[in-house]
Amino acid sequence: MISRLPRWVGTGAWALAMVAGMVNVVGFLSFEHQAVTHLTGTTSMLAAAIAEGRLSGALHLAAVAGSFLLGAVLSGMIIQDSTLKLGRRYGVALVMEALMLAAAVPLLQAHHDAGAYLASCACGLQNAMATTYSGSVIRTTHLSGMFTDLGIFLGHAVRGLPVDGRRLRIALLIITGFFCGGITGALAFHRWSYPALYFPATMTGAAGLGYGLYKLRRGKMGG
Repeated sequence: MISRLPRWVGTGAWALAMVAGMVNVVGFLSFEHQAVTHLTGTTSMLAAAIAEGRLSGALHLAAVAGSFLLGAVLSGMIIQDSTLKLGRRYGVALVMEALMLAAAVPLLQAHHDAGAYLASCACGLQNAMATTYSGSVIRTTHLSGMFTDLGIFLGHAVRGLPVDGRRLRIALLIITGFFCGGITGALAFHRWSYPALYFPATMTGAAGLGYGLYKLRRGKMGG
């Protein structure tokens, strides 16, 4: 059992979960009322649309799911590994996510479905980017797994069994980050509407550029 969690992993997981919380609440409050950071509800709605013969609705929901998948594909192409480790091309992925979120704003303002597709693609890219760390699954755009882990650990604690402190901290970080992002996103949306997405876009863009500079500096020092 590994109980120590590097600070950069915990900080990054919390920040990315906050970004996802902001993006998802804007999706829910938008004209489509569409979740974009996870696909469970979207898949159920897609199944219902197909069963009810609503072709246009089914195509839209399939596009949302396909956009999320495309984001994950892009992450796999950019990072080329599923293990969270400093030195990989996270900066490129974060900047791409920022550009997608920023580009989604004018489309959403025009009530164009492509805005939701770009936001979903950005979330798929983010979620795939932070997939694993030393065997502990990190998912920053949805909470089902985190609440499941939290419940398991509480059950272990009640029975007096060992609790994996590292995974418990990850679960709590992601849950609180997503929740705080939801509050922030809702407040920002009610004040500024769709430009609220510029906040998570700025966060991911700044993180990506900062990571790129750090990686460049580290490479020069190593050379």
